[in-house]
Amino acid sequence: MRDFMKFYSSLVDRCFNDCINDFTSKTLTTKEETCIQRCTDKFLKHNERVGQRFAEYNQGVAAQAQSAQSGSGGWFGGGR
Repeated sequence: MRDFMKFYSSLVDRCFNDCINDFTSKTLTTKEETCIQRCTDKFLKHNERVGQRFAEYNQGVAAQAQSAQSGSGGWFGGGR
């Protein structure tokens, strides 16, 4: 839950700062709405992409660790 709240807070902070610049009205302008939509879409897609790359990296590390372990003759380094 904490990670989600950090993510949500970052999203709101980033998109608000990038898109909202007219404080003369209570409602968003069409330009601001469009900017917010694009910003959130981009932020979510970026986060998804980073998550995928992180998962791929972890799989590669796990495969390397397993091949190193099986190639060393087991836990005690024997077998040769």
